[in-house]
Amino acid sequence: MAQLEPISNQLQASGAQLVYIAAEKRAAMWNPERFLERQPVAFPFLLDEDRAVTKAYGLHHRIGMDGINIARPATLVIDGKRVVRYIYRGEHQRDRAPVEEVMGAVEKVAAE
Repeated sequence: MAQLEPISNQLQASGAQLVYIAAEKRAAMWNPERFLERQPVAFPFLLDEDRAVTKAYGLHHRIGMDGINIARPATLVIDGKRVVRYIYRGEHQRDRAPVEEVMGAVEKVAAE
């Protein structure tokens, strides 16, 4: 979120809609509602409580050095026909998609 929030106006201007999805339970230790009160975001924030979305996109990370039963950080660009046009799967919890790559993918979809 931190790397895309500063370019939210640019994303919206290109016709893109950003949605954040967290593989987290509403009542979990991380407490997403409290986090969002302290760190408001410009786009919808959805909870994937049963991890159906993260599993469907191959982002579920059952066991690893940085966690158990978590989602890999990922960025997807999905076109108007719901086709995934870009996906970046982080190797660990701090691995994020390069902003330039994301914007390139968004602009490519917008130009078509």
